[in-house]
Order: sequence, then structure tokens, then C-alpha cells
Amino acid sequence: MTTKFNNVYIDECYTIASIYEKDGPISDYFDLIYDKDFYYGCDTFEKAEEKMLSNSISKLINRAKVIDSDVDYVISGDLENQIASSNYAMRDFNIPFLGIYSACATFGQGLLLGANLIEGKRANKIIVATSSHNMVAEKQFRNPTEYGAPKKKSTTWTATGAASMLLTNRKKRIKITSATAGIVQDKGIKDVNNMGAVMAIAAADTIKRHLSDLKIKADYYDLILTGDLGIYGKNILIDYLKDSGIDLSKNYDDCGLILYDIKKQPVYAGASGPVCSALVLCSYILKEMERGKYQKVLIVPTGAVFNSTKVFQKDSIPSIAHAIGLEVIN
Repeated sequence: MTTKFNNVYIDECYTIASIYEKDGPISDYFDLIYDKDFYYGCDTFEKAEEKMLSNSISKLINRAKVIDSDVDYVISGDLENQIASSNYAMRDFNIPFLGIYSACATFGQGLLLGANLIEGKRANKIIVATSSHNMVAEKQFRNPTEYGAPKKKSTTWTATGAASMLLTNRKKRIKITSATAGIVQDKGIKDVNNMGAVMAIAAADTIKRHLSDLKIKADYYDLILTGDLGIYGKNILIDYLKDSGIDLSKNYDDCGLILYDIKKQPVYAGASGPVCSALVLCSYILKEMERGKYQKVLIVPTGAVFNSTKVFQKDSIPSIAHAIGLEVIN
């Protein structure tokens, strides 16, 4: 299902990045980079992620010159069990909280839900946020990095950071024009080190439905951007859509290949994690839209919605992707 919006705008954003993101191609676009270590001044990696998310929301509130009572909801989620980073971070705020989960597509889900609440006049201002931390994700989904477990070339590198965005019903330069909710897809893949292949089918399905619902072609957008398919998933998606008569050769890229330089950094197939697409969107994409490089962008955060227990039980890995249409208002 694709929904059109007439009254949802992006107000402000705030991004926090870490060590690997600093060495990537778009590091100059981030608001804050902590590159001393992965601890962000905390005792544990989990506390570091929580603090990054809390700080991102707090600094967004200050930048937008609002107070807690001005914000109707915070919508946030992350990869940690029971979306712990989001739940714990929200102890620092007196704002109604909606915790969500779509794995690495969580930020897209948050934008879709926030836009619907504002368009339906159920809210005026909503903060959408997310975070991820490489060490937290590795510990939970694979093996702690201290184990030195070898990885495949198709593995993606979970980004470390936090990002938050304030949505409003007051007219701003960039508008959310549409959103397509994802449908869970499963091609029977069981390899946790090949998330790009797992998620490509979900991205293909959502993009096809988005274009069909709106009766537009892919070249309607200056840029179509998936969340974190990496180099292998990107190529699979191009093939999927080519078979459906959709050509992405001129206006498509993946956030996992924008956040990191896979030729120079030891990040395997590219970046992943909920904050991957959020960092790219809230820093590079929006600023380049403001500068006139892009007028219309479709961002499609992608997620593999599984847990480690299911993988150990030899189950396949389902995936989902949500599409959000953005346009510059002249």
C-alpha cells in the first residue's frame, strides 16, 4: 500500500558517527564524529549506543529550538534485543515514545508511521530516530569481534552511530510526499553473512509496488536509494528489477556503498545497520537536496527481520523494505 502525503515536512536532523564512518566518503556531512574508540566515553558498547541515541535526540531538540512538550511522539528502534537502546535512551526525555522494529529498515518504518500520524492530524511534531553499534550487533547476531571469526566477502559491516529527524506539519523546504509499506519476503536464504541477497527481493517488491501504485517510472526520481544491500545485494536488485522492465542503471545507489568506501576500508560488502540509511539520509542526501543536486529522492531502507535463535534452528531469513518519497518544495 502506498500513501500520499500533503502536509508532512522535514524540519531538522542530527547525526552522530564513529570511527569507520569518519573514514568514509561523506564524513564531512555528519554533525558529530566520535573517533577515539567504540565506547563513546562509556563502560560498555551497549551503553555507548544508548548514549549516542540520547545525545542525537537531545541535540536535535536544541537545534530545532523546541522543548519536550512541543514534540508529540518519539518513534525509534534499533537492533539490540527488545530495542533496548531506544527504550533506555528515552529515560532522558518526557515525550511519549513508540518503540518499533524493522531491523535495518527501522528508520523507514518510523518515517512512514510518523508521516501518517501528522497527515492524519494526530500529531504536529514527531521525532524519528535510530541507532546501531558494530560491536553490539556482532555480539548479538554473530560472534564478538574478539573471537576473530573469519567473515565472507558478502558480509556487511554494521555502522556505528545515531541519527534523528524532526517531522512537522509546518511548511519546510523538503517534503515527504509518499510512503510504501513493505511486505515480508523470503527467498529461502539461510546465510547470515549474505544479507544483501536476503534483502534484495524485499527492496525489489517495494520499489515495484511504489512505482505501480503511483503510476510513475523509475526515472521520476533523481535518485533511488536502498538501505544497506551492499555491493552484492545492489547487483542482485538491479537484476531483479531489470527482469520486471525497471531500469535502475542511471539513478540508483545503496547507502551501504555511500557511507563506506569498500575499495579502501575493510568493510567487506559495505555498510549495514539501522543507522546506515539514517546517517546517509539525514546528512548527505538532505544537504544535497537543499543545495539543488537532487529534487526528488526515493529512499528504501532494507531489513533482514530475523533473530539468532531462528538461525540456529536452521530457518530461512525473511526481509522487508519500506519506501519513502522526498521532494524539494520550491
